[in-house]
Amino acid sequence: MSIGHKVRVALRQGIAMASSVTMPRDKSLKLERYLRGQEDARMLAQSDYAVVSYGKSGRTWLCVLLSRYFQLRYKLPADRLLQYDSLHVLDRAVPRVMFTHDNYLGDYTGTQDSKADYAGSRVVLLARHPADTAVSQFFQWKHRMRDRKKYINNYPDPKDDVPLIDFVLGESAGIPKIIRFMNLWAAEFDKLKAIRVVRYETLRRDTAKTLGNVLEFMNEMATDTELAQCVEFASVENMRKMEKDTFFKGVGDRMTPGDASNPDSYKVRRAKVGGYRDYFTEDEVARIDELVARTLSPAYGYSEAPPDPRVV
Repeated sequence: MSIGHKVRVALRQGIAMASSVTMPRDKSLKLERYLRGQEDARMLAQSDYAVVSYGKSGRTWLCVLLSRYFQLRYKLPADRLLQYDSLHVLDRAVPRVMFTHDNYLGDYTGTQDSKADYAGSRVVLLARHPADTAVSQFFQWKHRMRDRKKYINNYPDPKDDVPLIDFVLGESAGIPKIIRFMNLWAAEFDKLKAIRVVRYETLRRDTAKTLGNVLEFMNEMATDTELAQCVEFASVENMRKMEKDTFFKGVGDRMTPGDASNPDSYKVRRAKVGGYRDYFTEDEVARIDELVARTLSPAYGYSEAPPDPRVV
């Protein structure tokens, strides 16, 4: 990324660290969320595209797929990920792409109940079945997430031994929260300049075609050869190997396992569609499925109703 961006991030982190020592926790966390939102607002204003997703919806995979395309097209290093202006500074033809979980922007702008901040942006929204997302969130919380991040985003206390089913059905970090996020975005589709909604399941089923669809939305026309190479590079096996080998530069510990001997501590864990069913009893699965069917917007196509035409 550009030096200016790195300096601003370092300054924000320094202020947050100082506030955690000098201020009460609630005020310190509020300040940090505001500062993170301020930085997000600046990046959004300067980005050509925003890729938005709830955490653990497959963002890293999509990022690697897109990164590989731009690496191939513009002959850029394979160990550099597309992060805001990280590849743009190497070749101005590469767009600036902001990847965000949309956690903090509203804390700065005050628009928590709408997506007005994105009204003038071209947005790729990555969606995943809320139950798979929630299970993946549980393992992220348990094995990878820093305590400060847990506090900032109101996850269960790191000292608590929360059973998986309670975490997944819980209001603070489970399916209800994920569905609120997805439903708010669905309600705002018509208010945005341009949006393409990509389901993780579609990307998994036909990766090359779906990636090509996303790139077309970004005004890029990928060849079949480029798409095939992107799919191979971003395969689950290769991404796990790259994670274990700390292949990517400039991403800190975000692409390293918490414990190389524990498969559940990897950033790239199972990548399985419908894998949540493997963790629960039949009665628990029924409760989960009923909750999703009853409360999730039909726009995403996870119910019997046809999806919104902007969803692929």
